[in-house]
Amino acid sequence: MKKLLVVFGFAALSVMAEDWTGYIVDKGCSKNKGMWTNSECVERCASRGDKLVLVTEEGKVYAIADQDKVKSHGGQKVTLTGSMDGDTIKVDSVK
Repeated sequence: MKKLLVVFGFAALSVMAEDWTGYIVDKGCSKNKGMWTNSECVERCASRGDKLVLVTEEGKVYAIADQDKVKSHGGQKVTLTGSMDGDTIKVDSVK
C-alpha cells in the first residue's frame, strides 16, 4: 500500500504545471543579451536547424522539448507553462 501511495505521489508531482518567463532565442545567441529580441536572427538560425531555448532575464538557459510550440515566438518575451525534466521544459502553452 505504501508503494502505491509513493507512485501516486510522484505522478501528482509530475503533472503540476510551472511557469517560466524569458525570451525565445536560438542557443547560439542565448549568451548575448543584445540578440534576445532580434527575431530575424532567431528565425534565420532556427531555419538552419539551431535549437531554440528559453533564456531568463538572469541569463539562465533552458532547453525546450517542444520546438514546434515556440518557433513562431523567436525574439519575443514569453511565459511558458509546462513541466521540467532536468534543464528541459516540456511546453504545455505559450503566452
